Amino acid sequence: MKYMPAVITASLLTLSGSVFAQDAEFTGMSFFVTSEGPGNGGNLGGLAGADAHCQALATAAGAGNRTWRAYLSAETVAGQPRLNARDRIGSGPWYNANGTLIASNVSDLHLYNRTIDKNTALDENGNQINGVGDSPNRHDILTGTQADGTAFFPDEADHTCNNWTSSGEGSASVGHSDRHGGGNLSWNAAHPSAGCSQQALIQTGGDGLFYCFAAD
Repeated sequence: MKYMPAVITASLLTLSGSVFAQDAEFTGMSFFVTSEGPGNGGNLGGLAGADAHCQALATAAGAGNRTWRAYLSAETVAGQPRLNARDRIGSGPWYNANGTLIASNVSDLHLYNRTIDKNTALDENGNQINGVGDSPNRHDILTGTQADGTAFFPDEADHTCNNWTSSGEGSASVGHSDRHGGGNLSWNAAHPSAGCSQQALIQTGGDGLFYCFAAD
């Protein structure tokens, strides 16, 4: 399903038989989960490569007129600055491809959010991401991020697959797009991955997917 830009100012939006409360003006898709990763595990080509992947998928879905950013943090590694995912994605509001309000602003996204789940964390074409109970399970979403959307402070662990350049050694913090499994219902900070290779991500319920937000 291609994203169709529209402006909807009514207080209630009816889509596919469901009614969603609208707290702000809907001007088109501004949030999605990547339908596929670059295919090289945790090596996304750094933040720049991840952003480019978001932009390419959005463009293919008809939403390339916006500036897209990957929801990924970066650690202080080899002189690189610590960067917070929450600071990269603009100020909101954000809607999925079906027009459901995901969050009105950054605080809503992190402090109060209960909106992101299997029914709303859709890919750029409006399709659900496989979760627990599906085959294969793909609900592990790369973030490298703590629950408040900030990067981890320097420690002995790798939380970002060497700032999204490793497809072998290391690990990455992941969230669950379906808020399911292990008692941890976090969309952005559920657990570390088993490794950074594509196979390691697949083995633990992932596929190298990540969240994309329109930053403008």
